[in-house]
Amino acid sequence: MRILGIDPGIETTGYGVVDDNHGLKMIDYGCIITSRELSLAQRLVVIHQKLAVIIAEYHPDTVAVEEIFFSKNVKTATSVGHARGVILLTIAEAGLSVFEYTPLQVKHTVCGAGHADKAQIQKAVKLFLQLDHIPKPDDAADALAIAICHIQRNKICRLMGK
Repeated sequence: MRILGIDPGIETTGYGVVDDNHGLKMIDYGCIITSRELSLAQRLVVIHQKLAVIIAEYHPDTVAVEEIFFSKNVKTATSVGHARGVILLTIAEAGLSVFEYTPLQVKHTVCGAGHADKAQIQKAVKLFLQLDHIPKPDDAADALAIAICHIQRNKICRLMGK
């Protein structure tokens, strides 16, 4: 099974591709970055186009996306919501199933604690994927964590017969 994990953002959308055949294996990770000089609509087009290329290149079986968490900054939450909408549309156009996880679910599944900080998440990702270094930037590491979260939760569901 190949999972594409996505950490949505209007300026930076992290992505991580993880295989779960005989143990977890990181295939690729990175970020889709949009320029602040572009209009919101243009930035959404960039996210759509680049994500479509990533999907076409890696052929994931499914996609895991982080849900929006409550933000005190309404403008940030709104822009992330726009990015998520385009991301979900791109996934649907590709005919892929999508699973959504809250930051709390990701942290709890990957680190064992729902209040883990960025450094703990990055270290856990490094350990799960047996990497030589912590993946950077943070958005890409978060995307890998989202993919790992889906894989781990899927294994638990299979064990429970769900």
